[in-house]
Amino acid sequence: MLNYLIQDLPLHILFFQAIMILILLSNIRILRRARQHAHPLEFPKVSVLIPARNEEENIERCVQSLLLQDYPNFEVIVLDDQSSDSTKSILKKMAMTAPGLHMIEGRPLPDGWMGKSWACTQLAEKAQGDLFYFTDADTVHQPDALTIIVVALLGEQADFITGFPHQEMHTWGERLIVPFFTWAFYTFLPLWMAYQMRFPALSNAIGQMMLFRRDAYQAIGGHGGVSDQITEDLELAKKIKAAGLRWRVMNAFDLIACRMYHTNQEAVAGFSKNLFAAFGFRILSFLFVFIWLLMMFWEPLIVLVLFALGFAPQAQPAILVGCIVLAVITWLVPLRQLGLASGLAFLYPLIILVNAMIAFRSMHFSLTGQLAWKNRKLARPKWRWL
Repeated sequence: MLNYLIQDLPLHILFFQAIMILILLSNIRILRRARQHAHPLEFPKVSVLIPARNEEENIERCVQSLLLQDYPNFEVIVLDDQSSDSTKSILKKMAMTAPGLHMIEGRPLPDGWMGKSWACTQLAEKAQGDLFYFTDADTVHQPDALTIIVVALLGEQADFITGFPHQEMHTWGERLIVPFFTWAFYTFLPLWMAYQMRFPALSNAIGQMMLFRRDAYQAIGGHGGVSDQITEDLELAKKIKAAGLRWRVMNAFDLIACRMYHTNQEAVAGFSKNLFAAFGFRILSFLFVFIWLLMMFWEPLIVLVLFALGFAPQAQPAILVGCIVLAVITWLVPLRQLGLASGLAFLYPLIILVNAMIAFRSMHFSLTGQLAWKNRKLARPKWRWL
């Protein structure tokens, strides 16, 4: 067993990382292709839909950036989801001077619903557009963002398109936590395969940027079809694929900026809410993935140190160094694609360790019913082994 850990496992890790890099390079090419389409002769009407709960620090900047879009035919609807801060008053004041803005007040949360799905359902009820564009209240859009996203949807002949905004990070907690989901998508989900297969698990979505055709959104039951799901964006993407509809992904880091969390504590709480949920509360697959990630990115480092100290003379240092180099590449390339600090790639062991710790916290808090978000306690989920 010891010889396997020191000699054979690093070789297996090196092979696995090479596959990750192939997936990464293929995904970059496919993501770029989604932004290479010509403009249509006519643009369909878009309903821009923004749920907002306790977003007084962000809401004005977000809404203003969307009101200034250069798109020829759109409406902006914002729902105040029973905020306890000044979000509602800010929106009311903006609506008085911005005729393109419609503000609605959210109804009380029904039993069994997650807050965001309920807010988005109410927004969809008011929407008049042929396309529904859902985004978060902590985003800021460039003036041409909506046009480029719609052109990508139409050019890809998609029913639903999502994408990766630029993530603003100002604390070390954010830097070590926030890039993880995007990195996992780039390196573990081969789009060339996902686009060809109907298997729902081969999908992803980012709630900060989701554009649906109206009929596709209604065909899958909208947010009402995922009313009890914590990761409603991922579940919507799965429903699109399960229905045989066309799902696509694009890069949007130059179009949309978002600061998901403002403190280390918020980042930990947010990922604690989402990580176990993203696996459908499947315990064994969840544990396998994070244990493998820890082994893949820490084992070569540990064995190399042991070799340098003379405790593992049978180790093969060239393979160990190769594992470390490939590990840096798997982080460096997506970080550069998203306009994030390249130096974070060299902190990959710490990023993996921190996210693994949050993952186990997420599982523990989910199974014991201790999760809460935006002052709302989340129901204990139904878990399964596989």
